[in-house]
Amino acid sequence: MNSSCLTKTETKSPFLIGVAGGTACGKSTVCKNIIEKLGQTNLDETRRQVVSISQDSFYRELNAAEKIKASKGQFNFDHPDAFDEVFMFQTLTDIQAGKTCTIPVYNYKTNSRSKNENIVIYPADVVIVEGILAFYFPAIRDLFHMKLFVDTDSDTRLARRVPRDINERGRDLEQVLNQYMNFVKPAFEEFCLPTKKFADIIIPRGAENFVAIDLIVQHIRDLLNSEHCTQYELAEGLIAVHTNNVNASRLH
Repeated sequence: MNSSCLTKTETKSPFLIGVAGGTACGKSTVCKNIIEKLGQTNLDETRRQVVSISQDSFYRELNAAEKIKASKGQFNFDHPDAFDEVFMFQTLTDIQAGKTCTIPVYNYKTNSRSKNENIVIYPADVVIVEGILAFYFPAIRDLFHMKLFVDTDSDTRLARRVPRDINERGRDLEQVLNQYMNFVKPAFEEFCLPTKKFADIIIPRGAENFVAIDLIVQHIRDLLNSEHCTQYELAEGLIAVHTNNVNASRLH
């Protein structure tokens, strides 16, 4: 399934923010908090200036053998090969061109893209893309004007993942722990963690880091309200604030 894109009369070239980090580190919550603080949550989808997209929407379709493995918790969803890189790149390129795109919703219980549900992404000023491997693919990484890495310790991430996968994704404890030890943890160390070096800003403790989130929100406000300052100048300004303040990795 490919994204369906329509071009509006007045296209916007949005400011793209990438948010990466390990499983259950708080990426989605960070994005949610940013959007809430900007007052975008209750707006009509066509009027939102800031929207977010999950990389999970770009999991590729599995073949029959892979679906059997996935149902047993034996498929590696944290490996780069689990994602449709071409589909994700094309969709983000279309979004960057100011097009309205329809992307799938991934069903974690069936391990497939939902047949009855999708997400429409309308042109916006700021588009936030979050995912464990948001920075892994060079062509996709280069699309982001700003890159944030949510850095949360492994014990906290596992403690969050266990109840989430059991309650929301229909898995049992043994399956969750086996999947974590066999796939999630090794993939984080091999594929996700090395991309931390590409981040402009590192956010320790995720959504609990109110100082970092407030600084990011303020600079997005500056972007939305500015008529003269370019996207790149604002990105550089935010990065400079973090660097000159306490260092981005120490914000708390």
